[in-house]
Amino acid sequence: QVQLVESGGGLVQPGGSLRLSCVVSGSIFSIYIMGWYRQAPGKQRELVAHIRIGGSTNYADSVKGRFTISRDNAKNTVYLQMNSLKPEDTAVYYCNRFDTLWEWGQGTQVTVSS
Repeated sequence: QVQLVESGGGLVQPGGSLRLSCVVSGSIFSIYIMGWYRQAPGKQRELVAHIRIGGSTNYADSVKGRFTISRDNAKNTVYLQMNSLKPEDTAVYYCNRFDTLWEWGQGTQVTVSS
């Protein structure tokens, strides 16, 4: 059974940075396109960024230029570096496959507030 464990969230002031990590266990991680998603209160979960097997990346317009997704296949881990954070980035952040979703992990809360 695949397990997704996200970490690294917290409370940060506008303009600050956070680095999220997601460790994947129970599956061959390196063969999948991986994504970071987020869900704000009262809103649907949305895809923030994804990274292909070869390392190429795509971002939602709302985070382009501020967020960077990366992966370490040896550690079965995908990262999300978030810079210049805004209050509208406040959400629970999750990682998952980009295409066929696994069962969701618990996510990690990111709160951007002064």
